[in-house]
Amino acid sequence: MFIKKNDKVKVIAGKDKGKEGTVEKVFPAQDRVIVKGINIVKKHQKPTNANPNGGIVEVEAPIHVSNVMLIDPSNNEATRVGFKVVDGKKVRVSKKSGEIL
Repeated sequence: MFIKKNDKVKVIAGKDKGKEGTVEKVFPAQDRVIVKGINIVKKHQKPTNANPNGGIVEVEAPIHVSNVMLIDPSNNEATRVGFKVVDGKKVRVSKKSGEIL
């Protein structure tokens, strides 16, 4: 997967199209990521010891990786990601600027 935790991404499809955020969690098996402040859903919470009243809480739901695009740190634009072998290590490379991410 080309997206990693703490990457800055831009949403390119869905209800939050155009918004930017930071990846908080990655689910490689499902090809999904959780992005801070993106894809907020309301969850009905049962009363527990920690939250005795329960109620409706807003949480970030996972979004498919095909709906997000990595932001190139050098020019702050969304870019596709390629891979290159440098000194025997596989590194991510920006398709727009050609720089190592």
